[in-house]
Amino acid sequence: MRITDVRLRTVKNENELKLKAYADVTFEECFVIHGLKVIDGQKGMFVAMPSRKMPDGEYKDIAHPITPELRKDITDSVIEKYKETMTTESNAVEIEVAVEE
Repeated sequence: MRITDVRLRTVKNENELKLKAYADVTFEECFVIHGLKVIDGQKGMFVAMPSRKMPDGEYKDIAHPITPELRKDITDSVIEKYKETMTTESNAVEIEVAVEE
């Protein structure tokens, strides 16, 4: 299955430093998964699948890839989009600061 679109919403909350963004991934322009999380973990950036808290307190994935190859494709696409977004936002902040001075 081919990824055709990745949309990102960055998180600006100072209290949740590990959660960096939410992502929506579209496949073949006909199926979308909302609510993936971009997290900055101890071993670097990773993508967590959407999950729901169960009555016993455990979190269970609502949707997830079956194959390691698709998981890698999703992770790579979302992290790449996150890096692009952060570069663009960083450049916008630099421009705003330069204009204000």
